[in-house]
Amino acid sequence: QPQLVESGGGLVQPGGSLRLACEASGFTLDKRPVGWFRQAPGKEREGILCLTSSGTRKNYADSVWDRFTISTDNAKSTVYLQMNNLKPEDTGLYYCAARVYRTPCSASTDAYPYWGQGTQVTVSS
Repeated sequence: QPQLVESGGGLVQPGGSLRLACEASGFTLDKRPVGWFRQAPGKEREGILCLTSSGTRKNYADSVWDRFTISTDNAKSTVYLQMNNLKPEDTGLYYCAARVYRTPCSASTDAYPYWGQGTQVTVSS
């Protein structure tokens, strides 16, 4: 059974950093687009970054392009979201999601059949 599990969320002060991890089990993330989404309180889930099947980055949120980075490990079993200079507006539930092989990245939640359970990020002083 393919599964994604996020970890690394927590409470951090403004200006701080967190690294989220998205670990796959039951399948590999190699050659699959992996997106990070977040859902702020009272808002819809939005795409923020995606790692393409060829390993490049697609940015979907202007507010994070110079603060967040996405990467993967050599085994292609875990995708990371490094978040720096966090702001209160970054607060939300963060999800990773994977598409099928060799498809393009997408900002649409409907494009991703595999989802993690989410990890909470709270930025507050």
